[in-house]
Amino acid sequence: MRILILAFISVFITFTPVTSQTLSEKDIKRLALEAILENPQIVMDAINILRERDEANKGLLQKQAYLDNKKLLVMDPNAPVLGNPNGDITIIEFFDYNCGYCKKAMPVMQALMENDKNLRVVYREFPILSAGSVFASRAALASRAQGKYLEFHEALMSAQKVDETSVIVIARKIGLDVNKLIIDMEQPAVSEHIQTSRDLADALQFTGTPSFVIGNELVGGYIPVEAMTKIIISEREG
Repeated sequence: MRILILAFISVFITFTPVTSQTLSEKDIKRLALEAILENPQIVMDAINILRERDEANKGLLQKQAYLDNKKLLVMDPNAPVLGNPNGDITIIEFFDYNCGYCKKAMPVMQALMENDKNLRVVYREFPILSAGSVFASRAALASRAQGKYLEFHEALMSAQKVDETSVIVIARKIGLDVNKLIIDMEQPAVSEHIQTSRDLADALQFTGTPSFVIGNELVGGYIPVEAMTKIIISEREG
């Protein structure tokens, strides 16, 4: 109850600045409590106002973080690029190989690239769910040295669950040199990509996977292909 009263007081002071300057803190608390007892709906209204304010502030911070990091997000030479490298719209996906919604998003990304030849896609390995996710991301990034990143990525995403054992099995299945893969997993570029993904996600306040940057739009969570297409069209229209 105390938290609810404080929330209401915050809104009360915000929207009645002159009155709040002429009343003591005790008077404000008394008026707030009386108002709550007379009309409990006020509490929910106050909480909704504070929630909307927090969301608006978060949006502003995210947008500024995007602008501050746009060049790295779009043009990082250490990030896999798919689709049309000169496409007019760039989609950046942050994902984890053990994320069910990321697996669900893979056919969406495949369909988008198949149907839109002017789309540029940047993949950001963002392993946050388990040690197996980290191992899978390191292996996927290392597979670039053998020219099999996309094939390996799709195979890992198609697996029900990935861990050290399953990653090696999948690597062998698609024809990767596993001994070379394990050596290449320790290359600085691999660690750098994952750390950069974490830094960017932190700046953008992405706390889960999948998360997307679509043109200038930041979206968290799975997006069906129809909704993704609408965002792309909107971004193209400016």
